[in-house]
Amino acid sequence: MRFIKIIIFIIIALFVSRAVILYIVPDQVVEILLNLERKRCGLIKKEITLPDGIRYVYLEGGEGEPLMLLHGFGANKDNFTRIAKYLTPHYRVIAVDHAGFGESSHPEGADYSPPAQVDRLRRLAKALGIKKLHLGGSSMGGHIAMTWAAFYQDEISSLWLLAPGGVWSAPKTELNTIIQNTGRNPLMAENEDEFRQLFDHVMTDPPYVPQLFINVFAKERIKNFKLEGIIFRQLITDSVEKRVKGLETPTLIVWGEKDRVLHMGAADILDQLMPNAKVIVMKDTGHLPMLEAVRQTADDYLSFREEINAKTILN
Repeated sequence: MRFIKIIIFIIIALFVSRAVILYIVPDQVVEILLNLERKRCGLIKKEITLPDGIRYVYLEGGEGEPLMLLHGFGANKDNFTRIAKYLTPHYRVIAVDHAGFGESSHPEGADYSPPAQVDRLRRLAKALGIKKLHLGGSSMGGHIAMTWAAFYQDEISSLWLLAPGGVWSAPKTELNTIIQNTGRNPLMAENEDEFRQLFDHVMTDPPYVPQLFINVFAKERIKNFKLEGIIFRQLITDSVEKRVKGLETPTLIVWGEKDRVLHMGAADILDQLMPNAKVIVMKDTGHLPMLEAVRQTADDYLSFREEINAKTILN
């Protein structure tokens, strides 16, 4: 009887301790779970501080030619965690938190325009011993990636653009209408309700996200609300269209047919401007193909890289 009481006590203690841990240290619990998922996908979290004091936190895994992945506005490095599972067997994958986002530095009063972010990322690449790399970018990350390739073409072997920003002559979207009519940016969150609504704007069929993760992620976004407003204003005043005209870097442009954030008409504009661009339009997909159609997006990219390699051999 005494043994049974001990067992019951242990079970109750485990349940209570679990509840206490989740309540008291949710950030640490989420970080543990994220690290498990990163490891499953072949990534580990690293950090480096540049000579100018900027601290970059990034995920890295795999071997081969370096492939740096740049997340979009309001996002972070983990936007590429799931797709990295299919990339790390082939490449040295580096998914970076931009300055101003995620766990990287948030310097006050800094220039966060795409050209300024490129300057920082070039210093990061140098610190990691990388002279030339393949570059992928989602939304704002694609905007930054194109800017890097346009300014320093010899440093970029290829571009992978997932609904990239910076093509402001493209038709307007639902996002533009909301901002114009309400003055509120649906990509930013000032409270938890706005954070929840954000998923519906960027994805056609948002995945289930446990409340624990919602609490932690929402807190981070709300804390960064003011800075994100500053960064957004710097983004929308910077266009890539003149910058990339005639850019010969091999480029894969991927756009979701149901993107409500950036109009897929921008893909046609870029296709006309960039002579070595290839466009893929994904059905039933929103603004984040690498999260909504992970395997297909990865397979398309791997095929693109094979095409580049084949052309290189022929030449």
